[in-house]
Amino acid sequence: MKPRPAIPLFFGAAIAAFVALALIHIGFGELNQDEGWYLYAARQVAEGLQPYADFAFTQGPLLPRVYAPFQPLLRWGGVGAGRALTALFGLLAVALSARLAARWAPPNAAPWAASAAALLIGVNVYQAYFFTVVKTYALCAVFLTAGFLALHRARRSNGAVWAFAGGALLAAAAAVRLSAGAAALAAAVWWFARGRRENAAAPWMFALGGALGTAAFFGPAWFFAREGLLFGLFEYHAGREPGAPLTRWIHRAGFLSRQAMAYWPAIAAALGWMAARSFRPAARQEAPAAAEPALWAVVAMTLTHLAAPFPYDDYQTIVYPLAAAALAAALAREVADSTAGAEFPAEARPARIALASLAAVCLISAGASPINQQWAIVRRDRIWWRSKTQPDLVRLRETAAWLRERVPEDQPLLTQDLYLAVEANRRVPRGFEMGPFAYYPDWPRDRAERLRVLNRELLLEALERAEAPWAAFSGYGLSIACPTIAELPAAERTRLRAALERRYEPVREIADFGQAHTTLTIYRRKD
Repeated sequence: MKPRPAIPLFFGAAIAAFVALALIHIGFGELNQDEGWYLYAARQVAEGLQPYADFAFTQGPLLPRVYAPFQPLLRWGGVGAGRALTALFGLLAVALSARLAARWAPPNAAPWAASAAALLIGVNVYQAYFFTVVKTYALCAVFLTAGFLALHRARRSNGAVWAFAGGALLAAAAAVRLSAGAAALAAAVWWFARGRRENAAAPWMFALGGALGTAAFFGPAWFFAREGLLFGLFEYHAGREPGAPLTRWIHRAGFLSRQAMAYWPAIAAALGWMAARSFRPAARQEAPAAAEPALWAVVAMTLTHLAAPFPYDDYQTIVYPLAAAALAAALAREVADSTAGAEFPAEARPARIALASLAAVCLISAGASPINQQWAIVRRDRIWWRSKTQPDLVRLRETAAWLRERVPEDQPLLTQDLYLAVEANRRVPRGFEMGPFAYYPDWPRDRAERLRVLNRELLLEALERAEAPWAAFSGYGLSIACPTIAELPAAERTRLRAALERRYEPVREIADFGQAHTTLTIYRRKD
């Protein structure tokens, strides 16, 4: 009698858990300033404008182009709709990663591998949050995992077409987030160093697909807005000032520490796999795993992120699905070996126990995530926890609705909080498209104008001569100097606020607004 197929139930539970977490993050997840300018960039592309040429943009050009066709939905639902769309991309990335794990695992343990990968990725509050808020991570992960699925197919079927598709898909990932280019380069190195033994033509087709994809995605900006492209993709990120050498190492240590906290179930599972493997000397002599080129990509992207001036740990959410798929496939091989001789190894009792144990660990990790308290807590005030009176997104929507009643549709809203402009469905003045990251105080005027940002002179003019009937600035507004991403001196902050208040009068304050829960001040033009 065949055992009841329990393994697919774990896969279904993992997918359901990701969907549940995504829904929670859509409604209760903390706001992030990046969400505003990504969605605003998509609106501008839908209106026929081009990143780098018509407005400043500091990521690859593909995300606003992918989100642009969904503009009717985004205008209707604002940030919440943007999060829902991003979560769908995140769900697709989870499914593709599970498929990868199944392809890399022994055939008789493929369902187990797919379920394990889905558990490691889907039952993770940290991963679900960053696959829901509007950032580049979910979409980039889709192209990254799809690219390695195509490369696996090319290896198995000796298909040059699949190798070409893999190169093009990895180029698309880099066109969403440039650090994915490290994965494409690592895969190319693997193909030419190791993969050509399997198929001599595949490396060249992979390189051709990557080259044509890169030309298609970056070519227009290279020819028509080269200075803006180079600034947005390289100079902006390299210009950040990380501080003293000791501070840089502290940032990197924090990167690794937060990674361990976010992904400790996967780390524990990897250590368990290494321990089990050490007791099987023959296993150490096995041929390289099917996931080897993807592991090269994981290492390359991790080192790239770690080398950034500010190594934000959330960058790793792009590459974690690849790592989880490889780990799940490796664990599945151990499961298959431990159930050798069974008719259905993936459904054998040891396999079910192992998967149930992994599910329990992932569930415990999700329940203990520090992100959970952010759904309801504003901050800690000495020994008291200050609770939210309403979710951040609800407060954003109510504020946007109040402004929408007062700002005519054909008039801009003067703000550096772009998610407020997106939610109110209003434009911002030219030069404000990057929100708080649009101010380069020490740049010459001509360069700031060419790159569609604001220097000190331009910002003062924009504040003193603004035609927008209403303005809104949170604690992020008029406070950040780029490209160093440093806090403006108090004297300059005062000067900018004074320039604003010569033209506008404050009429309302909203406490605990947006990212970091600062105070939003709403202004009305005096005349």
